[in-house]
Amino acid sequence: MNLTIGSGDISALMSGIHTKGFGDLMRKFVDEYKPYYNALASPIDALRTGAILEQNYLKLLSDDYFIQYKVTNKEMDVFTSSIDFAKINGGKVIDFDEMKTIHFSDYIGLIIPMLGLDEKAQKEMILKNFKKYYYQVQVQLFCAELESANLVFVSVDSYNDEENFAREIQENECSKFRVYRDEKIISEITKKGEIFQTIKNYFK
Repeated sequence: MNLTIGSGDISALMSGIHTKGFGDLMRKFVDEYKPYYNALASPIDALRTGAILEQNYLKLLSDDYFIQYKVTNKEMDVFTSSIDFAKINGGKVIDFDEMKTIHFSDYIGLIIPMLGLDEKAQKEMILKNFKKYYYQVQVQLFCAELESANLVFVSVDSYNDEENFAREIQENECSKFRVYRDEKIISEITKKGEIFQTIKNYFK
């Protein structure tokens, strides 16, 4: 059985228990087969482009970063997260970057205005415009037992695969925002996850 909640499942987890999203999550959770997603073969342009550009973004990072690194919380092992780019030291995650692609027009309209803001104002803007991503990073921080990490936005102006495979991402084409551990949000997430942990414990 699957019996895990990934960081990409958090939107469904935090939705109402009578919603389709929550129901789909519960069915996936107890499914006999763990789903495997090949984003590079996705028919959805945004997902495919994101997977391609992840490989290119890795070139900007030092050699101690590893792509798609899995971490599981020790206390609630129902929560497992795949971190886009984990910085590893001594076999432990000490920092990470979670990368999101965003169309160039939205990058100009939503991301650029955040760059000059202080951390409190940036958090408010991220919660307003990218709440799903904020929650995802909180689960990753919970699983990795870290106090903060980077949410990175990379601008995209083409969904042509050949162009994106050849693209060299420049420093001025991406923006990093430091996201700090939010115990209130983590408490809300773990509370919603208690029923899933109970189910997992039963099968174990």
